[in-house]
Order: sequence, then structure tokens, then C-alpha cells
Amino acid sequence: MSKTVTTLSDGRRLIYFDEVDIAGRIRRRGGLTDTRHLEPATSAAQLRYDVLTGEWVTIAAQRMNRTFLPARDASPLAPTRPGSPPTEIPAAEYDVVVFENRFPALSPRAVATAPVIDGEPLWPQAPGRGGCEVVCFTSDPNACFADLSPRRVRTVIEAWADRTAELSATPGVQQIFCFENRGREIGVTLTHPHGQIYAYPFQPPRTRALIAQARTHAAATGGNLFADVLAAERRSGRRILVAGEHWTAFVPAAARWPLEIHLMPHRDIPDFCALSGAERGELAAIYLQLLQRVDRFFEGVDQTPYIAAWHQAPLGADRPFGRLHLQLFSLMRSPGRMKYLAGSESAVGAWVNDTTPERIADRLREVA
Repeated sequence: MSKTVTTLSDGRRLIYFDEVDIAGRIRRRGGLTDTRHLEPATSAAQLRYDVLTGEWVTIAAQRMNRTFLPARDASPLAPTRPGSPPTEIPAAEYDVVVFENRFPALSPRAVATAPVIDGEPLWPQAPGRGGCEVVCFTSDPNACFADLSPRRVRTVIEAWADRTAELSATPGVQQIFCFENRGREIGVTLTHPHGQIYAYPFQPPRTRALIAQARTHAAATGGNLFADVLAAERRSGRRILVAGEHWTAFVPAAARWPLEIHLMPHRDIPDFCALSGAERGELAAIYLQLLQRVDRFFEGVDQTPYIAAWHQAPLGADRPFGRLHLQLFSLMRSPGRMKYLAGSESAVGAWVNDTTPERIADRLREVA
């Protein structure tokens, strides 16, 4: 794989991850010069502390007017083809590309703020410094992740590992989160196949909950929570979907979504950077298989909307209590019907699932 770094006309970084053939050639055509004339990238993102929940809320008002569902040939994520207006990606063809989001929720360019809101110590605030990057998986606007070759998925994994390593070294960053939103039902605003990487300057609520549970489990049993969950699922076997040499996929015993899969490495691995070559290779094959099963889960639905969330261990003192794992889930509960997060889930966080984890597992095995 070849890595090439360039800069867009407003100062944002763009990185190509190109696959190299046996002759040392790459497929990408051009792409080092952004011909647009953009104003220098800036950010007014803020973090405001919610004293009632102990959580940080990101205020990113510049995102209100970001691009919304343009035609495929007008997508800012499309490659820049001859005769068409230039896009975020100057290359006409590429394999995988990563660049700083033009409308970031978090940015290294976030400007300083007063330490509190309205002079009230009860309401701390801070600049929204961190990172938001876009990962385009292919230059084909009509493809989806499940269409990719195992080699291309491996290239995406290498890109995730590269960005995790670099963003983890950013001062103040506490969590690196790689994810893909797929489908308009999920809220996708650009249909070109892509994912995102967030570098948070705080631990998001789910990470905090995972770490707290892992600490409590270790204190009570001396064991590793993730290892013990994986071992219990493997002993049961009832919800196992794939059992590989390095990875196991299963429907969690307390699944909260109508369709939910967890994928865990057998080793205690904090993030993508720590994966061996063999683990990365098997991950590419198993991940593709899972996404293809998800697309066959609902009869009459060709592309199931989903969120693929890659949880990595946080940075700092809590790092030993985290582990890399995938949480892959869909908000769709039946063809054409979505699970809406209404009063119980949205207001008080009390989850209600409309099916059982065992039925989910049975269906995912049926469509294997």
C-alpha cells in the first residue's frame, strides 16, 4: 500500500491510500492539486458541559447548512472527473481516501472560548478541539461497503489503523471512533460510500459506561470483561454467527436493536494499530460476510440501513479496560419500518427491543 498526503485549497489535509500491484504501480489518476478557491478552513465548534448528566455536548452550528442529499453526479465526495466541477477529492480514480471534514463537529482549528457560559461556574465550556475525518471506501459512487473486495477492505483497515495512530498522538484527544452510517433512514446526507473518524477530546457516554463496567468486573472477579463475555458467548454457542481463528461474531445476549451484531478479536487488543497481519486479513473476510448477511436480513430490502461502530480503547489511564470491537446494528425492525427512539429510549435511556437476540441470530444464520 502507498500513502500520499496532500492539502486541499482551504488548508485541510487529504490522504490517499493506494493499493500497489506487483509491478509497484497504483491505480489513482492525479489528485494532488485542488483547483478550487476556498476560504481557509475555520471552526467555531464548542463543548458545553451538561451538569445534569455529566456529559459534554458538542455545539457545531456551522453544520446546520451542510450539503444534503445532492445528486450522485453532484456529490462533494465523488472523484473529480474531466468535464465535471471539482469536488473534495481531486483524483479521477482512487482506492481509499481520507480527508478532514469540511463541516466538522470537532476540529483542531476550533477557536478559544471563555471557560464558562455567561460567567456561570455551573456551565463549563471549552473549544471543540479534536478531529472529524471522512473515509471514502471507493471512487465508485454506486458501490457500497459490502461490494468491496477483501483486498479493498484490508486497505480500509490499514487506513483506520494509520489514522488511529496519528490522531491518538494529538494532544487532548481521548477517544478515536471509526464508523459508517449507511442509508437515508439512518440520516446519511451524502450517498457516496464513506465512513467517518472522530477524535474526541472526552470519553463519549458509551465508552464511559463500558470502562465503568470493565473496572467493576475486574475488581469483583479479577477478570477481563470483554474476554469473559466472549468466552461465555462461545460456551453457549446459541448466538454465535462466525467463529474464526482470530475473531468471533455473535448477537449479544442483551441486544437492544432489532438487528445487532458484535465482532470481537480473541486477543486483548486496544485498537486497529495493534492488530497483526493475520488478524487484519481475517477481519476483512469476516466483516464483508457480516455486511452481506445484514443486506439479506429483511426480505425485499436490498440495502439494509445500518451503523457500523468500531469501539477502540480510550487513551490514558482507562486504556487497559477497553478493547477493540465492532457493534453493527440497524434501526430497521421490519421491511419499511424503523424503530423510533421515542420516550423510553430517548428521554430516559431505558431500552425496549421488539424481538429477541436468539431470533436475530437464527435469521442471520439462515441468510449466511
